[in-house]
Amino acid sequence: MLRGLDPLLTPDLLHALASMGHGDTIAVVDANFPAAATARRLIPLPGTAAPAVLNAILTLLPIDDTESDPIAVMQVVGDADATPDPVRDFIAVLARHAAPPPTAIERHAFYHAAAAAFAIVQTGERRFYGNILLRKGVIPPP
Repeated sequence: MLRGLDPLLTPDLLHALASMGHGDTIAVVDANFPAAATARRLIPLPGTAAPAVLNAILTLLPIDDTESDPIAVMQVVGDADATPDPVRDFIAVLARHAAPPPTAIERHAFYHAAAAAFAIVQTGERRFYGNILLRKGVIPPP
């Protein structure tokens, strides 16, 4: 344990966040996501809620502000305009961290983007559509 760090920020997750460069993407996904078959680097966090993991990550990760749509969620299959409960929770967490709202992308496009991500963090989130992609920004010099 370290002071000042959310306990959800495990050593593996901290290493991945610190190793990412500007423009790299990290995916936070639910328990149903095919993470083991998809991830280049898999960080399992069983028993955790995806919005809580997003909140922990955003305490450290700067979001890319140089390109449009640095945050994406998965569209609901058959109802692209729907906003599932986990996405509502993500939007609230993003707002607390002054991050932009997510863009919703088609399910297979999300899978493709997650497969290309630097790392996938698989949570224990059981609600459907508890998946989000974050593109890392930079921290400017003082």
